[in-house]
Amino acid sequence: MNETKVNRETENAPRRQVVVNDEEQYSIWPEDSTPPSGWRPAGFLGTENEALDYIERVWTDMRPKSVREALAAASEGFSITEAKTET
Repeated sequence: MNETKVNRETENAPRRQVVVNDEEQYSIWPEDSTPPSGWRPAGFLGTENEALDYIERVWTDMRPKSVREALAAASEGFSITEAKTET
């Protein structure tokens, strides 16, 4: 496929917005549509491929936020308990 055709296809491709929820999970949504309840724009617009590339760069930990926080709290509690045992 020649470069001119690729550029035209990219220019005419539907634009997508990246959306994120409270659990910091990402998705794409049509640019001209309001995100579903519980989701908000993440501030990125582009073609579907550009939006997916963006998500791949920023969503580095697939675990929901609540799971990450619970695990962090549990490991902090373990460290405190461990430190008390050693003294």
